[in-house]
Amino acid sequence: MTRLLRPLFLAAALVLGVLAQPASAQAPKPAPLTILVSIDGFRADYLQRGKTPALAAMAADGVRAMAMRPSFPSITFPNHYTLVTGLRPDRHGIVDNTMEDAARPGVVFRLNRPDVVHDPIWWDQAEPLWVTAEKQGVRTATMFWPGSDAPIRGVQPHDWRLFDKTVPSVARVEQVLTWLDRPAAERPRFITLYFNAVDSAGHAGGPDSDLVDNALVETDAALGLLLRGLGKRGLLETTNMVVVADHGMAATSHERETYLTDLMPAADFHAVSQGAMAGVRAEAGHEDEVAQALLKPHDHMTCWKKAEIPERFHYGHNPRVPPFVCLAEVGWIIEAAHSGYPTPKGEHGYDPSDPQMAALFVAHGPAFKHGAAQPAFDNVDVYPLLAALIGVTPEPNDGRLADLAPALAN
Repeated sequence: MTRLLRPLFLAAALVLGVLAQPASAQAPKPAPLTILVSIDGFRADYLQRGKTPALAAMAADGVRAMAMRPSFPSITFPNHYTLVTGLRPDRHGIVDNTMEDAARPGVVFRLNRPDVVHDPIWWDQAEPLWVTAEKQGVRTATMFWPGSDAPIRGVQPHDWRLFDKTVPSVARVEQVLTWLDRPAAERPRFITLYFNAVDSAGHAGGPDSDLVDNALVETDAALGLLLRGLGKRGLLETTNMVVVADHGMAATSHERETYLTDLMPAADFHAVSQGAMAGVRAEAGHEDEVAQALLKPHDHMTCWKKAEIPERFHYGHNPRVPPFVCLAEVGWIIEAAHSGYPTPKGEHGYDPSDPQMAALFVAHGPAFKHGAAQPAFDNVDVYPLLAALIGVTPEPNDGRLADLAPALAN
């Protein structure tokens, strides 16, 4: 297996049992396969903690970026949709994990509301790569990815599973391998795979916690299972694998919270979202009071009218963005009111340029260089890379394939 016979990768692979016996010289090589793996909340520097040998071996033999900058806001749903559309959240419409739309009055889009999240109206402002690929005759499969539960522009992946966070990481890999056990003509050629354990641990314990270390070990073991499964099926040397995260993680505490009701009466405003970033709408007749309260200087928070958000965030034009947007200082959290609920020990959603928000990027396969370091880049560039790998014509997007040229073998 010529792609993997590199000293660093070989040593780690032998420990993990990744390498399979080489296929017969007479056997035709299978069509290239592209797998996009998301490890939610995997901060770029987690790779240096020594808890992920399979991923480290891939990085050593392939390409690793020092930092991949998420899009604003640096949270889960907006960035997962950016990765598969190449559009910034302001353009693809998933502007927050919690949002409202005038076309659905009284309805709030939330992560824990599957009945709402599955409504295509939220996703139809953009076309994800699996829809484009299916339209162009490339079979796809999604083992969990935000948006894949809904028929977007009338199309879903050929294979998909309804999201269930209780499904263990190993079981997710086993489902992918089951899809790949089909005859070559019936296998998917583009697959997404999503792991959430690292993000959950980061919120519960903070980025420096044992909980995160344990989640890294668990997720890496599942990744090792995927590599071994590809090897046993003779697919490893023709598979391009891109492993990413949506954002990083910063430590937070109850002592670092700011409350909007300390600035104005609760009757004056409606907080659409809260956290590292808050979206705020004034109640009718209270626009001036809310503006006066929010738009003055604050110690650990900066607020803007949506039309005045700094251009570098590429945010504030979509009608789903609330009239006021507040961004916390890294490590602080914005709450609408004093609630008494436990404060997470880790959070994200901050300025994408902060190193603590930097996301993982590792790529390995025949399309990529060996042992290469990729300069920092914006995550919108992943989409044109994936489109090139699977051989489809991409939709118009904000990414630049040229930015990832240092990573490519050709």
